[in-house]
Amino acid sequence: MTAPDPMPTMRAFVLSDGSPRELAPSEIAEYRGSDFVWLHVDGAGNAGRNDLPPFVPDLAAGALLASETRPRCEGMEGGALINLRGTGVRVTTDSDRLVSVRVWVEAKRVTSVTRHPLAALDQVETQMRAGRFTDGGDFVAALAQAISAELDPEVADLGDALDLCESEIDDADLYELRRRITELRSQAIALRRFVAPDRDAMQAMARLEYDWISEEDRLHLRDAADRFARMAEELEAVRERAALLHEQLTDLRAELVDRRSLAIAVVAFIFLPLTFVTGLLGMNVEGIPFAGRGWAFWGVVAFCGAIALAVAGWFAIRHWLDD
Repeated sequence: MTAPDPMPTMRAFVLSDGSPRELAPSEIAEYRGSDFVWLHVDGAGNAGRNDLPPFVPDLAAGALLASETRPRCEGMEGGALINLRGTGVRVTTDSDRLVSVRVWVEAKRVTSVTRHPLAALDQVETQMRAGRFTDGGDFVAALAQAISAELDPEVADLGDALDLCESEIDDADLYELRRRITELRSQAIALRRFVAPDRDAMQAMARLEYDWISEEDRLHLRDAADRFARMAEELEAVRERAALLHEQLTDLRAELVDRRSLAIAVVAFIFLPLTFVTGLLGMNVEGIPFAGRGWAFWGVVAFCGAIALAVAGWFAIRHWLDD
């Protein structure tokens, strides 16, 4: 029997006269003040529209509660609908590596929704409690910078891990190294799938012509977009480098197989005439030369040794034994 889905949790903060305070859940729906308010709903989606307060427009509510989202930004009804992806607080069971946050932004009110906890929201809450937000533009700029700051070390770690693989390519187990490189490449592809659209969403947000998006906010949004663009380029570089390393490992493995095949072929070629001689002299028929001589056995051994040395010398002269 499966456990029921947990109920969504709501948290709201209001900035009144520069002094932030947290609203109780019972105050969220009834609050009608003109101060800046941030409402966050974690784990929303199971109860549909009832997970959100009534002041969120139906069109925006449908987008906030959508099961599948990609980073984007659209202006509608005097506000902006923003979807972003960032690092989660914990690893989820979803195939996507990054957690989605959906935000409905108005001049003095922001409603954000997540299905799984987003690590960057802790930084945003800290700034909200410090009274640094006066409108929706400040909030989105802070959220974008926090998400990009959380993602940056993760992207850098992929590059460092790939550098380590490159340094071990001559000494490490080829099969284990190939597995690690394949995993790094998969991670880079999964991250780039959302990092590049995050950049596009921030650029679209910076172009919206709303009075509550100040020039300073646009500067911060463009800065976050530039950071997302740099991470996307680095992830693309990791993907391409991983592909090149994978091809290099394939070549090394093929070369290793060729060397071993050559060694086996050399040994077989040396023993081929020896097998003929010993087979010929080992026939159980009359007339075998020197059959009654005491030195005959050692003479045959010496003759076989001379043949082996001659064949090996021929290989050496033709440089077939060189690495």
